Amino acid sequence: MAGRLLLRACTQTTLRLRSNVVARPLHRAMSSGKGIPTDDEQATGLERRALQALKQGKDPYSMLKPKEYAGTKADPHIVPSIGNQRIVGCICEEDNTAIVWFWLHAGDAQRCPSCGSHYQLVHHELPH
Repeated sequence: MAGRLLLRACTQTTLRLRSNVVARPLHRAMSSGKGIPTDDEQATGLERRALQALKQGKDPYSMLKPKEYAGTKADPHIVPSIGNQRIVGCICEEDNTAIVWFWLHAGDAQRCPSCGSHYQLVHHELPH
């Protein structure tokens, strides 16, 4: 019973208070009149570096879909690496379930031992 009386008293006072309240627009303390900051204005650290690189047309963390190459000697598949060699897996046919693994070394384009597609190792610097 005391709980009901207390609940009723609270709801009546909040209803009276709400009828006198005037809605005011909210202001952000750090917006300085510009509104909500954009991702570029808010980004820091590695995220900021990635956004700046994407604006320049670079792909620092290989986030975008890789460019397709023909796989010929004139237009080999590009394989980025931070070292002088990298292991590569080639699926020689579209419906093949076996992967042909081979080492790719820096220098000229090399061929897959099974299908003959050409691959070339390109040195890639890490952005950080």
